[in-house]
Amino acid sequence: MWIAAGSLAAWLWLLLGQGFFWRTDVRLPRRGPDGSGPPEPAAWPSVAVVVPARDESGVLPASLPSLLAQDYPGPAEIFLIDDGSSDGTGKLGRELAEEYGGLPLTVDSPGEPGPGWTGKLWAVRHGMALATTRIAADRKDEGNREGDGDREGDGDREDEGDRKDDGGVDYLLLTDADIAHEPDSLRELVRAAEANGLDLVSQMARLRVATCWERLIVPAFVYFFAQLYPFRWVNRPRGRTAAAAGGCVLLRREAAERAGIPETIRQSVIDDVALARTVKRSGGRIWLGLADRVDSVRPYPRLGELWRMVSRSAYTQLRHNPLLLLMTVAGLAVVYLVPPTAVVAGVLTGRPALLSLGAAAWVLMAGSYIPMLRYYRQTLWLAPLLPLTALLYLLMTVDSAVRHHLGQGAAWKGRTYARPSAAP
Repeated sequence: MWIAAGSLAAWLWLLLGQGFFWRTDVRLPRRGPDGSGPPEPAAWPSVAVVVPARDESGVLPASLPSLLAQDYPGPAEIFLIDDGSSDGTGKLGRELAEEYGGLPLTVDSPGEPGPGWTGKLWAVRHGMALATTRIAADRKDEGNREGDGDREGDGDREDEGDRKDDGGVDYLLLTDADIAHEPDSLRELVRAAEANGLDLVSQMARLRVATCWERLIVPAFVYFFAQLYPFRWVNRPRGRTAAAAGGCVLLRREAAERAGIPETIRQSVIDDVALARTVKRSGGRIWLGLADRVDSVRPYPRLGELWRMVSRSAYTQLRHNPLLLLMTVAGLAVVYLVPPTAVVAGVLTGRPALLSLGAAAWVLMAGSYIPMLRYYRQTLWLAPLLPLTALLYLLMTVDSAVRHHLGQGAAWKGRTYARPSAAP
């Protein structure tokens, strides 16, 4: 009885005191046909799109053309960093660029990760360095070609040229190889950053939901993430909560340099949260919300693939702390498993008070899940099944801890990352 009452109290607190995490209205504002919304910048800054990719030939044809087709008014280039692929990812990237045209594409490889680096961040580091050098050189060449004819009487062009005294890249769009963008995605990201003085703008891509297992698990993945990192709290300039969605992160280059990105987070397996936390701690302003026009094209058709997606980093999220693991398991059980258990127990034992407490908590739980199901355009009949999904996540988290203590660590595409040593 008391546990059921505690579960109901927990749900009342979560709904009202956890940053309204269950709402799905934190979206990137877009400029309307009537000109409403964030204004356009006077001069569009330069952007380098960095795409780390390891064995991504299966999804690249559905994602890379969307980046090549970006309708962006300023200078922009794409840097596909082939992180030791064995399936011809780099070659396929070049072929797609030749076929579709669009933004300039550079394909390069960083070699094997240096000591203490995760593969993705090693690739990001290489892409950032390559982008800064390439765009600076392009700007210098353009300035040399146009300088003689425009030294007098073209004040606007001179002002635009003075945006950055070093001629380097202004923004970095860090996006995964399985993320497809609508043609105006980059434009809207930059517009929001410039209009609001943001150093990091991140959108949580809409994940693929096609199979039964994806319908059961994927919307809950975003729901649980928002519960852990309420977007409204993330977006508070002076708030302590920080997070980002690694599939789509627009990062101001000056903020990256100030925060020492990516060197300061080089060992991070959950790199998106570490990135946002580091930028915010260094004084940067960050924003995180749900995406309307950014989608993941990676399929997770079977339970095993979804299981690996979650379990590979779940224990890392708990800082490899057994006490935090026990607290998480207990919390998930009380919040998500007690309500249906109390309902069943109340029916079997003929205790209406227990039944009522469990039913009330279950109704609040299911009701809080409905906005996320609507966002994913799924049937609302999945809402009462949230306890089952939470049980699966609980088991995935325990499995993640077991794998860690067996020495398997966080594994991804042939690489295994053990617990990182203390950062220097």
